[in-house]
Amino acid sequence: MVTDAEWERIRGNLRVGQVFQGTVVRVPDPGAIGTFVDIGLDVGGFVDVLLLPEQAERWPAEGTVTDFEIWWADSRQQVRLKPSDPRYLREAFTGFAALVRPSWPSEVGQPIPVGRHAARQVISSRPDPQKRREV
Repeated sequence: MVTDAEWERIRGNLRVGQVFQGTVVRVPDPGAIGTFVDIGLDVGGFVDVLLLPEQAERWPAEGTVTDFEIWWADSRQQVRLKPSDPRYLREAFTGFAALVRPSWPSEVGQPIPVGRHAARQVISSRPDPQKRREV
């Protein structure tokens, strides 16, 4: 765990859409919460279940090395990622992103927004998991 000041320094150097090669280090409950990824920083990475395929057997297994893009980061000391490889990305990602992050394409390359409002906007805009199949 890093200090809050160190996390702010790390986060300040990150860009939306920045690509890291990462290793999946933990898949605690396939199909339920997501995967934990080591991207070589002093803080961990995480891919939310909503960005992964519905079929857990299509998720990257522990030990898988692949590219991940920064999706967002907030005050929690964790980088939220999306898989770059379409095999590990939810079906109809473009439609999903249009619903939850309509500005995603234009955000790529921009600094991670600072402040709780930006992260809260992403979190609160997630669709109802019961409606996931409709997206």
